[in-house]
Amino acid sequence: MNNTLKVLAGAGFAMLVALYANSLVGDSVNGGFLVLAAVFGAYMAMNIGANDVANNVGAAVGSGALSIGGAIVIAVIFEASGALIAGGDVVGTIKKGIVSPDAFGGDPMLFVYAMSAALLAAALWLNLATWLKAPVSTTHSIVGGVLGGGIAAGGFAIVAWGTMGKIAASWIISPVLGGIIAAAFLYVIKSQIVFKDDKLAAAKRVVPILVAIMVAAFTTYLTIKGLKHIWGDVTHLLSFLPDTKKPSFLVALSFGAIGGIVTYLLVKPRIIKKVAAISDSREDINLLFTIPLIFAACMLCFAHGANDVANAIGPLAAINEALASHTVVTKAHIPLWVMVVGAFGIAVGLALFGPRLIKTVGHEITELDHMRAFSVMMAAAITVVIASQLGLPVSSTHIAIGAIFGVGFLREWLDSKTIDEKRLKLITAQDNYKQIKIDLKTQKDPAKKLKLIKKQQVQKRKLKKIKKNLKQKYVKRNLVKKIIAAWIITVPVAAALSAVIFFVLKGINS
Repeated sequence: MNNTLKVLAGAGFAMLVALYANSLVGDSVNGGFLVLAAVFGAYMAMNIGANDVANNVGAAVGSGALSIGGAIVIAVIFEASGALIAGGDVVGTIKKGIVSPDAFGGDPMLFVYAMSAALLAAALWLNLATWLKAPVSTTHSIVGGVLGGGIAAGGFAIVAWGTMGKIAASWIISPVLGGIIAAAFLYVIKSQIVFKDDKLAAAKRVVPILVAIMVAAFTTYLTIKGLKHIWGDVTHLLSFLPDTKKPSFLVALSFGAIGGIVTYLLVKPRIIKKVAAISDSREDINLLFTIPLIFAACMLCFAHGANDVANAIGPLAAINEALASHTVVTKAHIPLWVMVVGAFGIAVGLALFGPRLIKTVGHEITELDHMRAFSVMMAAAITVVIASQLGLPVSSTHIAIGAIFGVGFLREWLDSKTIDEKRLKLITAQDNYKQIKIDLKTQKDPAKKLKLIKKQQVQKRKLKKIKKNLKQKYVKRNLVKKIIAAWIITVPVAAALSAVIFFVLKGINS
């Protein structure tokens, strides 16, 4: 499907949403704003699918464990399932508490303008970032949108700058934590399997443990992030669980431990059987990680759908409730149609525009195989679990991309420690250059000294060329710089756009 048809298909989805929203408003005085907000919400949801979902499946696609088509099918099913099953029925309307409700002076229409502006601004920025091939945080995008709309409505005094400081801290904490954890897992895989003389025996011993740790991490992650909105229903169904508003870390960890132990017992005999039928080549050992990678992609998509659908439907639900109750609301019930807009919007955006970012995340930052992708996806789950327990602000997008950076930089570091034919050539060239310098110091004959100077210049150029050829860059620096720059400007750009849109909407209605 070419780009024109994709745009038309996306516009068709937004049109259907608008028609349905219009059927709900009747003769309501400000009903047109609900229709407009519904279109903005659909547009935002499609952009979440196009940009953010790549972080959940990109590594699996880049490694070859999944095709792009297979990844899209998995992501569509599990993103929509996460949104519809575990997205919850109530959402906080002022994202992250970054602005005070006082910003709107009790005027529900100012609140409606601000939320509408936040949706459209965040969606426009995500659209641009996707076009630029920059995976950015959808949460930070909507935070910027709400911030800009709130400031436009009530001034800078209403901003919770402490909260904004925590969000800014996540720009550093998320990628660094993700990178360190991914690099650590890859190093374990390399040192305990790849670098061993008997790789098959090592794989039989280590791979079941790694898969069990992965299931434990993802079960804990899914409990914390995927079930928190419906935990009341879960505890009602399973009466032996603590009756709390959301799952405690101890409960999530217990679920994870049980899942890990059961997985180890089930997986170990299967790994032993598979290892008996393969060679000790890296390519064959890679295949042992295929099923775990597909499992990880499913879990990441489900948890993402349960959580990040709120970035599209939260403001839309808030607008719906504000127009119905004529008050500024800090919590809003999510009508089924709003949840459907979010869930299907993510699926439509992913199917139409997702491959662009999936290719960037999977192929263009660094080369991924199954082992590296496994390490990336492990980091995505474990970092969130650690951060939630320590109360650290993190972004799932930044974690995933930081993990890919970490894997690439570890490959560079390991390569620099390897002595091969190219490196021996460098050592020889360095020794020759040093010897010429020594000869120059002791040579008294002017003619011979001139020859040595010329020889030194030639050898210096040769040495420089060898160093350049040898210094392989496993991480594309230009892309890294572009992505980090996009992260930094996400909040201010979305805020500026939102403020402009707020004043336009207010002007139209005045």
